[in-house]
Amino acid sequence: MPGGRLTQQERQQIALGLADGLAYAEIARRLDRPTSTVTREVMRNGGPAAYRADLAHRATERRAHRRGQAAPRGAQAPTQPYGRDVEAVREYEELFTAVVAASGMPLMMSRVMACLMLTDSGSLTASELARRLQVSPASVSKAIAYLDSQGMVRRERDEGRRERYVVDDDVWYQSMMASARSTARLVETAR
Repeated sequence: MPGGRLTQQERQQIALGLADGLAYAEIARRLDRPTSTVTREVMRNGGPAAYRADLAHRATERRAHRRGQAAPRGAQAPTQPYGRDVEAVREYEELFTAVVAASGMPLMMSRVMACLMLTDSGSLTASELARRLQVSPASVSKAIAYLDSQGMVRRERDEGRRERYVVDDDVWYQSMMASARSTARLVETAR
């Protein structure tokens, strides 16, 4: 199967396949690409209901432009703690963000959630989040308020009186329970 970046024509074929209701595996077979490539492409660019080939292509060009020039041959990419590859972690963070956003969470909130979930320290301050995500502190504040209201993050005070934001181990269970309670209230109100 060929590697390398998807072309604009391949992205258009993905969009047509989605419009025809094809599964990712079938679209991938038609493009002679791995299913994971098609899945990642769709989830990174709006999900199956909102995927647009032209927007996806421009977004990929922006991401490639942001990364700048490749490191010279022989130079090693910087690593994260525990020896993880920076690029692999960044790609996984993008994929995780896309999956969370496709579930209905707004994009900025999804980015903050992914950043918190993937941090080694287990918690981050608002300034650390703003720096890592390259967004304004106001954007982080709004995202944290939303995630807190959904029971997805917890606030802790550190010794310097700064708030640190934490995602608990049982976040998915708590999220599911909050969703069930919300649905029960909706059903009760509709009766």
